[in-house]
Amino acid sequence: MTRNNGITILKKVFNSQVCKCCWSLTFLFPVIFAHAQTGGIQVKKIWDKAPYNSFTSLIRFDDAFYCSFREGTSHVSDKNDGKVRILRSEDGDHWGSIALLKVHGLDLRDPKLSVTPDHKIMVIMAGAVFYDHRKIRKLFPMVSFSDTEGKDFSAPEKATLAPGISPDKDWIWRVTWHNGTGYGVDYHTVALHRNSESSKEEAIVTLVKTDNGQYFKKVSNLPVKDFPNESTIRFNKNNEMFVLVRRDAGNKMGVLLKSRPPYTHWRCKQLKIQLGGPDFLFLNDTRLVIGTRHYLGKRNTTAIFVTNLKGRILKDIELPSGGDTGYPGMVIYKNLLWVSYYSSHEGKAGIYLAKISLSML
Repeated sequence: MTRNNGITILKKVFNSQVCKCCWSLTFLFPVIFAHAQTGGIQVKKIWDKAPYNSFTSLIRFDDAFYCSFREGTSHVSDKNDGKVRILRSEDGDHWGSIALLKVHGLDLRDPKLSVTPDHKIMVIMAGAVFYDHRKIRKLFPMVSFSDTEGKDFSAPEKATLAPGISPDKDWIWRVTWHNGTGYGVDYHTVALHRNSESSKEEAIVTLVKTDNGQYFKKVSNLPVKDFPNESTIRFNKNNEMFVLVRRDAGNKMGVLLKSRPPYTHWRCKQLKIQLGGPDFLFLNDTRLVIGTRHYLGKRNTTAIFVTNLKGRILKDIELPSGGDTGYPGMVIYKNLLWVSYYSSHEGKAGIYLAKISLSML
């Protein structure tokens, strides 16, 4: 990345790699920021009003874009003051706040948007209580729903997990609806040495499903080790489920899993990249497009990767970003890949929107 007269110029990098492994509502008002444009890519900042803005999600609903993210004082705060902001835009250029969700005493984190079978916007997020410098005391999934017009959102409420899914500290990071059922991956931590004073923990990832977005049943455990956590689910035209999973231990490389109904037996491929806040879509029948925080040694960026269906990287595009960054949301619309993400490369962490021509992918 270079800069020219204060405008960020995008740098495209093309790689070829291989993988391994076993298979309170506010009124709508316009928000317009100057943007950078290079070739088939445009980028603009769409929000930075809170001290810290992060962890995005992006969808289309009733001919409009919706973008959700967390507002707080910092990435993690003992004040437990994280709130969920939701923006709406009809054209992708003019954005306004349509909802601000908050619960006293809870840090609401990573709000992810989806559209339910009864035509409402569902927001799934974590409710967390932190203490003593980022240590988690409580963690559980919470949900909010819009009305059928996508305007009024309900107060966040705790989601319910079926008995036996998890002992403690659960997080359903994203929900994807398919044929009337919502699927998500619940990750939770368990002590490695239950009868000792060791504080080491491991994460277990469990595929769960829901009919109403509020009650989740277990489907199967995912065969992923080395502290798996943030996961996104997508489906192809043959009802096969693909799951992209972040890992924070071992070699930390992400994993792509695949399963056929009833989604109890899995094949997996280890990627050649570490993931942070991953999202992905099917670009076509043979290609995936993955958005993630990209770890580059001493610096981080937000990047888009085009891969085959086994996760082999074919192309990558680095977006204007740096510092505290990543957690994109993605929508394919009108021959463009629309990407929301957050970044602190221009100072405090703000929310950005990139438009990438599909011809570049």
